[in-house]
Amino acid sequence: MGAGMRAECRGGPRSVAIAMERRRLRPPNPDLEVELAGVTLKNPVLLASGCFGFGPELAALDRLHELGGLVLKTITPEPRSGYPPAQRTVETPSGMVNAIGVENPGLEAFIKEKLPGVRELGATIIVSIAGYSTDDFARMAARLDAEPGIAALELNVSSPNLPGGGMIFGTDASLCAEVMREVKRATRLPIIPKLTPNVTDIASIARACEEAGADAISLINTFSAMCIDIETRRPILAANFGGLSGPAIRPAAVLRVFQVARAVRIPVIGVGGIWDWRDALEFIIAGATAVQVGTALFYDPRRGHKVVAGIRRFMRERGIASIKTLVGSVALNPVG
Repeated sequence: MGAGMRAECRGGPRSVAIAMERRRLRPPNPDLEVELAGVTLKNPVLLASGCFGFGPELAALDRLHELGGLVLKTITPEPRSGYPPAQRTVETPSGMVNAIGVENPGLEAFIKEKLPGVRELGATIIVSIAGYSTDDFARMAARLDAEPGIAALELNVSSPNLPGGGMIFGTDASLCAEVMREVKRATRLPIIPKLTPNVTDIASIARACEEAGADAISLINTFSAMCIDIETRRPILAANFGGLSGPAIRPAAVLRVFQVARAVRIPVIGVGGIWDWRDALEFIIAGATAVQVGTALFYDPRRGHKVVAGIRRFMRERGIASIKTLVGSVALNPVG
């Protein structure tokens, strides 16, 4: 008898019977497979855009094909050099503020130089795109539609670090819907807008995206933030402002996932401050079909795999056969 069974059996014959029944009911291999915007994922854990580059950067450290999928670093129509590297990130209590500036090689260089290596990873690939106009988004989507190996497009309409783009679209329901309609016309790929929390009513923007053709909703992107050097009295980031991510924002992100999941019929992806499997399950129980691990990868590049293992262990120990039964299973407390 193993140590775990001995611990469960210390209470006498009844405890022995209960422990044996629990073991019998535990599924040997819980089903973590989910359906997201018509794409089948082997598990609900993806790596978030911007936290691991274009995949090959972490290929030597991780078996990336074992994850649900990868959301690649955002690309724009033309190359961007971003902000000065020495002033791009600031560590904060339980998180970080970043202003990278959406550094990327541009659409054509991505297709030629990055995408072939990404395909070799054997993982489900979601490409993140951002533009300065509705036409930018549509043209990029049409160009990527012709490329094999892409499962879906995440539309970054929420980056606080893209001057003239990003949140300009994500804070306005009508503009967001316009982007969705034009991209939907331009591609057969599923489209997933990534929304900003820097709005007063995120559910209404999510509904507008759904009505305009979005296949799923990803939320949230970072919270607008600022850090000041008290000696120089200047912002620490070269861009002055940035986006707050990490565990500090998780409860706020969980709330927004809950709100949006109840407002739309399409799947929701939960993003924001996931550090371990417990955090991921919070999002799933709140209504997320899948989740994305981001800032935690800077601390531990294998964090995504550990989240998958933790969810699987949780389900096995509690006799939960399918992850789908947990999605949106939160039971609110009676109030009033």
